[in-house]
Amino acid sequence: QVQLVESGGGLVAAGDSLRLSCAASRGTIRNYNMGWFRQAPGKDREFVASITWSGATTDYTDSVKGRFTIFRDNAKNTVVLQMNSLKPEDTAIYYCACLVNGGSFMNVNEYDYWGQGTQVTVSS
Repeated sequence: QVQLVESGGGLVAAGDSLRLSCAASRGTIRNYNMGWFRQAPGKDREFVASITWSGATTDYTDSVKGRFTIFRDNAKNTVVLQMNSLKPEDTAIYYCACLVNGGSFMNVNEYDYWGQGTQVTVSS
């Protein structure tokens, strides 16, 4: 059983940066691939970024490439999403998720454990 807790969300202006953290408050995520997703009001939850258990491979949705960076610190049992040059369309609740049994990194239904989410609001 893995319990995830996100932090770092907030209200910022367009062009600002935020760093979201995802920590395992119970269990370990060191051996698992991890992902970040987001959900805007009235929209489906969508893939943002993923990272393999070793940190060797990352992937991003096209709209955040060059602006967001995902990385992990397995010693601290955390995964981080660094978000730069934020845009109003990045406004959403951001969730981290743990992929235990393998599958498509981009598929929300493949993930086994989820955090409670953290709100990111970007004003224009």
